[in-house]
Amino acid sequence: GYTLNRVSLFALIFSIGILVDDAIVVIENIARHWGMDTSKSRRRSAIEAVAEVGNPTIVATLTVVAALLPMLFVSGMMGPYMSPIPANASAAMLFSFFVAVIVTPWLMLKVAGKAPVHTHDNGHGGGALGRVYAAVARPILSSKAASWSFLVVVGALTLASLALFYTKDVTVKLLPFDNKSELSVVIDLPEGSSVEATDAMAQSVARIVLELPEVLSVQTHAGTAAPFNFNGLVRHSYLRAAPSMGDVAINLTPKGDRERSSHEIALDIRKRISALKRPKGSSLKVVEPPPGPPVMATLLAEIYGPDAETRRKVAEKVEAAFRSVPFIVDVDNSYGVRAPRKRITISTDDAEFFKVEEGDVFDTIATLSGGKTIGYSHRGLGRQPIPILLERPKGEKTLDERFLTTPIPANVLPGANGVVELGDVVRVTDEKTSFPIFRHNGSAAEMVTAELAGSFEAPLYGMLAVQEAIDRQDWTGLQKPVISLHGQPDDQRHSTLLWDGEWEVTWVTFRDMGAAFMIALLGIYILVVAQFGSFKLPLVILTPVPLTFIGILGGHWLFGAPFSATSMIGFIALAGIIVRNSILLVDFVRHADKEGRPFTDVLVEAGAIRFKPILLTALAAIIGAAVILTDPIFQGLAISLLFGLISSTLLTVLVIPSIYRVLRT
Repeated sequence: GYTLNRVSLFALIFSIGILVDDAIVVIENIARHWGMDTSKSRRRSAIEAVAEVGNPTIVATLTVVAALLPMLFVSGMMGPYMSPIPANASAAMLFSFFVAVIVTPWLMLKVAGKAPVHTHDNGHGGGALGRVYAAVARPILSSKAASWSFLVVVGALTLASLALFYTKDVTVKLLPFDNKSELSVVIDLPEGSSVEATDAMAQSVARIVLELPEVLSVQTHAGTAAPFNFNGLVRHSYLRAAPSMGDVAINLTPKGDRERSSHEIALDIRKRISALKRPKGSSLKVVEPPPGPPVMATLLAEIYGPDAETRRKVAEKVEAAFRSVPFIVDVDNSYGVRAPRKRITISTDDAEFFKVEEGDVFDTIATLSGGKTIGYSHRGLGRQPIPILLERPKGEKTLDERFLTTPIPANVLPGANGVVELGDVVRVTDEKTSFPIFRHNGSAAEMVTAELAGSFEAPLYGMLAVQEAIDRQDWTGLQKPVISLHGQPDDQRHSTLLWDGEWEVTWVTFRDMGAAFMIALLGIYILVVAQFGSFKLPLVILTPVPLTFIGILGGHWLFGAPFSATSMIGFIALAGIIVRNSILLVDFVRHADKEGRPFTDVLVEAGAIRFKPILLTALAAIIGAAVILTDPIFQGLAISLLFGLISSTLLTVLVIPSIYRVLRT
């Protein structure tokens, strides 16, 4: 039931690189068998070649499926977003296996059945690539000490690559920023501001934005909701109808006609409009279309506590902590400032003295403030009648002298026909409006929102910086909030800061993908146990999986890219691909002719023979990954496959024999 969309098409591109793996293994082995024994018919040699790699190829294919399929059960908003990748890739892998073992040998006989075959040392040397491999592997496998030294160096490199997370040279983010053709600036003036003031601010923002060469057009909205887009679904943009709220919709030139990405333009706009003079309590937020599931804000802190006043005081301190971090921008809160308002109260004593009915007072105030329908103009022919409204001009709907001098009837007594002024029977007082009340799943909460720009643009690093700022603050006389990463607090007698926004989606996504990875490893382990009948050998085969971090994190550091959800997909898929190579290598070691030969020679020969098909399958996947390297969203997937395959492929064919050398000789 999947549609052909951006994600499913990228799943197809991703699959192309690994779909040819089975066919490459089968064709290479057929060609090797044709060169080993020319006395046999090519049909017989082809059958024996397919049979030789049949079982390990079945297990190798299933390991890739086992690695991908658990990702289908990722929950949260990211689950449906990424589900086409494991579903389509797993189905394609299964079909590719049957094509490789049935159709590919037949085509090989038809196309190359009579072509001359170049023998390579009776098929046992692996050709030129095999000789290169042997030259590198023999010194490493020459002794246990050399193999131990190599394994220690590889282990140290793996740990060093993971240290890039600690040093923040490689950051973790749900999805990187996309390059879209639209942006928006959300305007929130202090509550009680007029629509004219909001429109003036929107026009000022529009004039600044139009100075950018990449901006095609802008559209301003004041006091009314702008047509909401994908981002507005979660931000509830359609509810923005207060006079103090406005939006500036920005249309950019097509991304092929500009050098800067939409994210770079957004950073420039944020810097330019920061110089605008605005009332205290105002907020101008530059909003980018989300690359994945939309959220209320990138950095969102929900404050829970025993009462509203405590929550607001804690939120004020948290907001101050937000503002103290240089790379946290567009800081705002959910409660705002209390706007001034006027309350009109009927004086019952004066109304009784002047013989005025309260209903007449209410009707007069309603007519002056809003208007009143006094009749309809009937047009006939089944058309709707036109209402006739009695109301003041919009610009005059204020509580002024004319408002209070409006006459009202004083006719409580029968036959009375006197009038008095409205101001004679009402009292006008100034007061502050009440704070808005927000609830999340029935629990009252205050929210502090922000975006990230600059040194770090992922919520995790903003959260850590805010935590440090909160620890430095003086909380004398106020409860210091407990930091919660997931789930609303059960006990709200104590103040709690719950991180939400993009962090919640990130938490759920990486938690579920981590669980999917563990299930994938368990599935791969069971498959390998079933194939080799050993509980220890699968541990050797799974050893190269962590080695992928060397290439994956090195590639992300080289490109300056964050480790994203798509990077995690590439890592999990890579686990299946690398284990596949290990299975083919171990199977050749187990079935090699060891009689009367040093075990080191057996290891070198197995590696030399399997190095060519392993390298070819890796190159096929690398080519498939290189195509999507320039896409901002799926770049993480491409980097994981590209650099992970380069490092792990070269290391796997050396690490597996080294482990054998250390444990078996």
